[in-house]
Amino acid sequence: MMTRKSTDESTARRSWYRKITGCAIAVTLVSGLTLAGCTAATTSSETSAATTPVETTTTETSTTSAATSTTAETISSTAAAAEAFLATLSDEQRETVLHDYDDETKSTSWSNFPVTFVQRAGVNLSDLTDEQRTAALAVLQSLLSDEAYKTAVGIMGGDEYLHENSSSTEQSLGQYYIAFFGDPSDTAAWAVQFGGHHLGINADLNGGAHTVTFAPTHLGVQPAVYTNASGEQVQPFDGIYTDAFAFFDSLTSEQQTTLTSGDVTFCAPGDTCDFTSGSGLTGADLTDDQKQLLLGLIANWAGMADDETNAAALAKIEATLDTTVIAWRGETTYDMSKGNGISFSISGPNVYVALEAQPGSAGADVDGVTTSGWGHVHSIYRDPTNDYANSVTQQKASNTMGGGAPRGAGPA
Repeated sequence: MMTRKSTDESTARRSWYRKITGCAIAVTLVSGLTLAGCTAATTSSETSAATTPVETTTTETSTTSAATSTTAETISSTAAAAEAFLATLSDEQRETVLHDYDDETKSTSWSNFPVTFVQRAGVNLSDLTDEQRTAALAVLQSLLSDEAYKTAVGIMGGDEYLHENSSSTEQSLGQYYIAFFGDPSDTAAWAVQFGGHHLGINADLNGGAHTVTFAPTHLGVQPAVYTNASGEQVQPFDGIYTDAFAFFDSLTSEQQTTLTSGDVTFCAPGDTCDFTSGSGLTGADLTDDQKQLLLGLIANWAGMADDETNAAALAKIEATLDTTVIAWRGETTYDMSKGNGISFSISGPNVYVALEAQPGSAGADVDGVTTSGWGHVHSIYRDPTNDYANSVTQQKASNTMGGGAPRGAGPA
């Protein structure tokens, strides 16, 4: 078992802005793309990749991640990277990537389903040249913090691992798309959409309003732990699980009983969603330290950019935390060798986060590797007041399957 984070307030506050610096290793996707990003390598030969959390360290090399500290820097560097990417494309490819800012496709072209169920907007990275793919990923690196980029790379690597090693016949595993809504700009509003099966990032950037938002966003993982092309073990959701159990363990027995007797909800990407809170533990029931731990957990979704952007997003959420409802279902200890994982929802006026352990592998079975429960998780982050920065209204995906299955489950 790994050592959990301290539950003191200073550690919780630091978790808002965790930065993994100076680390990069290669993760090769189906397309042959090599991603420069941060991933975790196991340090103990006694740890089982399939069943238990792994103790991790980072490889000390260089990285091109922007790691900016202000909103303006994030917008400027991402716009520059987007322009550089567009410059590598043909006229036909540019037309595929670029959409009007308020195009309703923004809300129908991403999902927690595979690409074969809901077609993504933009160009498929597997159809690009090496130069174009490198430029596309530079946009993602400029947009995200080092840690968020590490998580994205880990998720993408997991999909590639399943494509190469599992029994799945899903050919779109390992395929990712990038699209822009509006022209990249330092001053006007525009959006970046990037994703595939277990990743859906919707980032709205507005230099005039001095804002960057990530609602809605889908982060998923399958399997929980895998071995990458460099022979190292990767656990993309370790930070999320660690933060979740740091919060859970800080609660009294009475608080835990209230939490686990609540109603866990899941608002899938293709749902218009009424953001029902249900019953559970409320923010008003928490101590100040416990609130900081909860905010640290939420930051895994709401805090994916620079320090200034993250602080603004979390301050907005904290302002209505007392009326935010948290519910939990599943295991009560962070031990992936036992049980079927955890599910929780955090629903309030300014935030909706839901994480669901999937009961099945969706046909992506690998011998000796957990690909359901702990090993197959979907999560969603939405802002009830500001999805897509209010540029469009959520529309159900045009595909008859919609944007997501009940409780976030993938297709069997």
